[in-house]
Amino acid sequence: MSICSDKWILEKCRKEKMIEPFFEEQVRVENGEKIISYGVSSYGYDIRVSNKFQIFTNVYGSIVDPKSFDKQSLVNVEEDVCLIPPNSFALAITMEYFRIPDNVLTVCVGKSTYARCGIIVNVTPFEPGWEGYAILEISNTTPLPAKIYAGEGIAQVLFFEGKERCLRTYADKQGKYQRQMAMTLPML
Repeated sequence: MSICSDKWILEKCRKEKMIEPFFEEQVRVENGEKIISYGVSSYGYDIRVSNKFQIFTNVYGSIVDPKSFDKQSLVNVEEDVCLIPPNSFALAITMEYFRIPDNVLTVCVGKSTYARCGIIVNVTPFEPGWEGYAILEISNTTPLPAKIYAGEGIAQVLFFEGKERCLRTYADKQGKYQRQMAMTLPML
């Protein structure tokens, strides 16, 4: 297994629409204003967060249970800037749609701009054959409210190409999050 370069990412996106929309260079300025960058980097792709967020709340006294998730533990927010309360957590969705090749696995890590502010972004690996919008888990580890900017970079996806196709891809297994088009909560 080897990490994939910008050249490989460009080719896969041009020929196979692996990422849509896709930016062939790092975008650092929009409308004359500096932004948190997104687009192709040397060995990855910096993804953007949409303006759709779900922030955890304890208003209803819910318990977070992955086997029986209570939707009342979340508050929906649709804004260009999301404020995550201190020591709290939000879910979000990417602006990019992904089509992961059958011999590729991704790892996603948060951008340093957010990490240096105490914001941790967690995204589970995109498995071979997975397709859809990615759900982002964003933690504010600080004792202060934290701003997350919609439409700007939030994390970097690294692509690892295997020498051969795996026996069963995510699509073959009919994974429960295959082709997710909107915010998807935990499912069993």
